[in-house]
This record gives sequence, C-alpha cells and structure tokens, in this order.
Amino acid sequence: MDAINPTHYQGFSNGAQPVDIAEHLSGNGAQALKYIARSTRIDGGNKGEVLQDLQKAKYFIEREIKRVSKDV
Repeated sequence: MDAINPTHYQGFSNGAQPVDIAEHLSGNGAQALKYIARSTRIDGGNKGEVLQDLQKAKYFIEREIKRVSKDV
C-alpha cells in the first residue's frame, strides 16, 4: 500500500483526490471530507469502520456549524 496516496483516497472518476478539494476548505471541512471520502466509497475500498468514520465526519461538521454560527 502507498502510504502517501492510499487507495481509500483515490478513485474519483474525474481524477480528483480529497486533498485537492480539502486545500480549499476550513480545517473542519477538510477533516469531514476526509472521513466522508474514505467511508462512502461505492467500490468497497473503504478504510476502517464505516459507521465510526461517518460519526467522525459528523463531529467535524457540527464543529464547523458552531464556528460559522459565531460569525453570523
């Protein structure tokens, strides 16, 4: 396995990788994207526990909601 570019972060049909998108997001958004991308692959290339990764994504989404709510 390639430790720099693991398969669970590859596979978008347009060749994009989550890191390409994450560079344009807040820290919380980037973390949520990471967990969503690696847990919801339709090709079965998921890493780890899918439910746990989705719960982690939810945690970062909730943190981002709190962060942007302070700015409103």
